[in-house]
Amino acid sequence: MSLLPTANSNGQSASYPYDDHIRQVRRSSNPFPLILKRILRVPHMDFEFAMWQMAYLLIAPRRVYRNIYYHKQTKNQWARDDPAFLVLMSILLCTSAVAWGLVYGHGFLGICKMMLYMVFVDFLLFGSVVASVCWLFSNRFLRVTASHSIEQRVEWAYAFDVHCNAFFPVFLILYVAQFFFIPILVRSSWISLLIGNTMYFSSFAWYAYGTFLGYNALPFLIHSEIFLYPIGIFLILWVGSLFGFNISRTMLQAYFGS
Repeated sequence: MSLLPTANSNGQSASYPYDDHIRQVRRSSNPFPLILKRILRVPHMDFEFAMWQMAYLLIAPRRVYRNIYYHKQTKNQWARDDPAFLVLMSILLCTSAVAWGLVYGHGFLGICKMMLYMVFVDFLLFGSVVASVCWLFSNRFLRVTASHSIEQRVEWAYAFDVHCNAFFPVFLILYVAQFFFIPILVRSSWISLLIGNTMYFSSFAWYAYGTFLGYNALPFLIHSEIFLYPIGIFLILWVGSLFGFNISRTMLQAYFGS
């Protein structure tokens, strides 16, 4: 006869700390993040905290990642389980699409297509690809495996969170600031070229820096500074573009057909 209990008073199997940990690890490694299951539960979303994160991503981005340790302790996962940030980002992109569409006279259907493209292609599809690449790369090459501690891995949902955080400054530069500089950027002058190309370089560099901060915050990863290396490539391309290639005007023509 076993000396250890196998069932509780309700007739259910007894739960042990190790078993709870295994279940939590399996949930955290699920490629389909829990956040997607809560996307329609609007009353339960913390939009105030999401806006706080957006503000600090601009003035003190490292502070945003300090909260993940608390989240890890309470939720046993590094990634967000609240879709408020994702919903706010989508709303901002849709608002931007309306503004751009009105300026370029795309009409109702054109604006709707632009909204879908900005949200599902620019933000979600691009983010999923980047998150998947960084997720695989960090787990394969940057993770430290300690023999006397529980193995930890980067969650795909966390990798997508890093993209969301890094994308917000890009949105402000390319979707908002660039909108107000349209009269200058469409001109055929070197000043217009300098301003437009600098906007794109700044946004790409900020995205790389935000990605670095996200992976650098995980204590079980090493050499996360590798995510800063693309900034050097962006700098070389930016300098080269100043000799006559107007990135902003080219992108506006391709994106909006003008």
